[in-house]
Amino acid sequence: MQHFDSKAIEKALPYPLLVKALAHGLQLAIEAPPRSHLNPNHDASCVLIMPAWRPHQLMGVKLVSVWPGNNVKGESAVSGVYVLISCENGHPVAVLDGTTLTLRRTAAAAALAARKLARQDSTTLAVLGTGALSVPLVQAHLDVMPFQNVLVWGRQASKAQTVVAQLQQQGIAASLATDIEQTLAQADVVAVATTATEPFIRTGWVRPGTHVGLIGAFTAQMAEAEPSLMPLAKVFADSRDAVLEKGGEVFQAIQQGIITPAAIQADLAELAAQPESHV
Repeated sequence: MQHFDSKAIEKALPYPLLVKALAHGLQLAIEAPPRSHLNPNHDASCVLIMPAWRPHQLMGVKLVSVWPGNNVKGESAVSGVYVLISCENGHPVAVLDGTTLTLRRTAAAAALAARKLARQDSTTLAVLGTGALSVPLVQAHLDVMPFQNVLVWGRQASKAQTVVAQLQQQGIAASLATDIEQTLAQADVVAVATTATEPFIRTGWVRPGTHVGLIGAFTAQMAEAEPSLMPLAKVFADSRDAVLEKGGEVFQAIQQGIITPAAIQADLAELAAQPESHV
């Protein structure tokens, strides 16, 4: 059985290759039941169990823990492990660092969606959120689109400045954004990755034509943007089933009668099969 730590995963999965592989993999005949959501402490912390497989080939199971309270302690809010199993004999084939794998896969999926949906003349990327996903999001987007400017905003300016410094050390022209409304006014593409339970993106702040990737909300109680943004937007989902079950802003908008499930124009697998910039 093989073991892949964080560095091995980063080396094996550069973003251009990962985005291409993800687009291909989404079109394969893969069985993936809805993820299980467990709350061992009966609070905001949770464990997500996500299996997927191809019959008679391979099965992967990802365990991800999300502990929002870790942020105030300076610890990562997300951690996990991924186990790959042979469907021929049931033996484990590999164990991978699930945290790094999740960060890279999530960033690659967001970048794939942006490449498919964002305007071709987009020049400014804004990342809202300062968690572990902030740097991977910038890296993935820059590897698939020629952004000239990168803005980083967070509730705590000191944390946002730390992210900016990390990006600048990598030669990325990133700058600190202190006003979220002004940031949204400048951005062509917005990638949002937080654990927010109250919307902080106001509908009136988003310019028409902006691509907004809402990544953080994965429960019915979480939201980064106001549900009222949904009827004004072309709505796409990473997974229809997941969104309709408990997918943050879209789920809330449906529950409130603002939109219907038919408002979801496509999911990521359907987008991956379509030509670039088709909307």
